[in-house]
Amino acid sequence: MPQEFDVVCLGGGVAGEAIAGGLQGSGLTLAVIERELVGGECPYWGCIPSKTLLRSGETLEEAGRARNLAASRVEWDLDFPKVSKRVYWMARDLDDSRPAKALEATGAKLVRGEGKLIDLRTVEVAGEQYVGRRAVVVANGGTAAIPPIPGLDKVEYWTNRQATLPRELPISLAVLGGGAIGVELGQAFARFGSKVTIIEAGPRFLGAEEPEAGVALRPHLHDDGITILTGDPCTGIEKATVGVILTLKSGTTVHADRLLVATGRRPNFEAWQASGLPQTERGWLKVDPSTLEAHANVYGAGDVTGLGGFTHLAFYHGQIIARRLRGEDARADHTAVPRVTFTDPEVASVGLSEAAARERGISVITASTDPAEAARGYIHDFHGGTLKLVGDRDRGVLIGATMVTPRAGEILGELVLALKSGTPLTTLADVIHPFPAFNRVLGAVLQDLAAKAA
Repeated sequence: MPQEFDVVCLGGGVAGEAIAGGLQGSGLTLAVIERELVGGECPYWGCIPSKTLLRSGETLEEAGRARNLAASRVEWDLDFPKVSKRVYWMARDLDDSRPAKALEATGAKLVRGEGKLIDLRTVEVAGEQYVGRRAVVVANGGTAAIPPIPGLDKVEYWTNRQATLPRELPISLAVLGGGAIGVELGQAFARFGSKVTIIEAGPRFLGAEEPEAGVALRPHLHDDGITILTGDPCTGIEKATVGVILTLKSGTTVHADRLLVATGRRPNFEAWQASGLPQTERGWLKVDPSTLEAHANVYGAGDVTGLGGFTHLAFYHGQIIARRLRGEDARADHTAVPRVTFTDPEVASVGLSEAAARERGISVITASTDPAEAARGYIHDFHGGTLKLVGDRDRGVLIGATMVTPRAGEILGELVLALKSGTPLTTLADVIHPFPAFNRVLGAVLQDLAAKAA
């Protein structure tokens, strides 16, 4: 017989955890279906291990910077097994027993197994059926998208899942894809000593960001020994005696011991496609961006919606859905979703790019500077960054921001709040920033933008 719950959630990642926490004490019963590990991609194969790798590489780079700032000689021997061990520890050694216990402590029932949404109310797992009387939530995320490049299916390659949990350090690494995942992991391995080549089919890497971001970051990646090839797609891959050989459209060949495929993500649609739920042109679950409903009483949360592949957004979606299930008229607002690429220096942004704003017919104003030229830039011995703000002249508000600088992710918070609340540029220009903090660079740029809106 089917087991009935008020709510059935397909996926026990960050969104599922947030829903469980949000429904705790509500009296609503909840079943969470998870085929892999409670917590989803981020803690085991994504954000946590990748940023741990980056932090290890950053400490080595900082030690090297001491030669310029504080020391006449700095030497070290890379202990990659130590790096690997710490990454696995941060990824909980792929043991989700504690998160699973925490999920169940909310009162939710955890069901382990491959779930299939067989109709708009029923998820089937290993022959057992779980019915959501009030609602079903689809929150089963995405996976690495593998491009149809001839020969790719004949060679061994990494996705983020293998690259974030490495046991050995490759002598050379070819990275297909110059987005956030490829650039982050490329820099991490380069700083451990791998010869890294990033291959981006598009005209520029970090294509989702303002063009100025890639321009500012490229010299830093070059200093790490990374080769970046853009506008030259890979047309074929073959196995070599050691590693792989990639052939590009131009005829250039790249030989590497390891290949990392970081060409984007796709939804795990196999679990719900048969139910007839609507999909976007790229295959994501199509939801109302405000209510997060894909159908009456069927919600989508997190990466699977295609609204943004960020852990913090998935958590936010889970919170909104839990509040709606509790009877509140909660609405999701995606106007100020922050995003950070945790390279060194960091790339952080929020809101619209200049080009996107112009496409919407907005009367655009911009202001820019180089954070390296601020006092803290000199103190930190930072060279070559960017800060670009985009404003709406008619409304007199900030609508977008991009920066490449140390601590960019932390600096961004003020601008996220400004976009979220529609704070007037005149007010932002009057904010006092502490000297000589990194965020003090915002002051003059905001004043410049406010003057242009006047």
